[in-house]
Amino acid sequence: MSLNAKGRKGKRKGSQRMDENDLSGVIIGCGMRVHTALGPGLLESAYEECLDYELRKKGLNVGKQVPLPLIYEEVKLDCVYQLDLIVENKVIIEVKSVESIKPIHTVQLLTYLKLANCKLGLILNFNVLHLKEGIKRIANQL
Repeated sequence: MSLNAKGRKGKRKGSQRMDENDLSGVIIGCGMRVHTALGPGLLESAYEECLDYELRKKGLNVGKQVPLPLIYEEVKLDCVYQLDLIVENKVIIEVKSVESIKPIHTVQLLTYLKLANCKLGLILNFNVLHLKEGIKRIANQL
């Protein structure tokens, strides 16, 4: 499944050759820049917007609030779910600003990965003192 990004696309800088692991390194670096600048305690939407900006500056194709349809047997339910961010149609990012990452967040992201046919997802919880404490990597057959 190819998901279309809302909004403008970033400049291309050879990102097509990057695999999921390469992309995750860039994403985490951008997340750390955002967290260093803003710190914890803001709304998820603020972090999402700034992370989207940082990723586009890197020349990556980023979709924000991308509708993810649910197909059950022959029934297609459009816009049931929305991905916070998807990078290069390969890595899904769930942006959080919560006390802690709960098992339900992990299950939710794994479901999104399966529905979107993506192999890697990242939960980035910005409501921590150091972002490295708020990163959870979820693989789907990677």
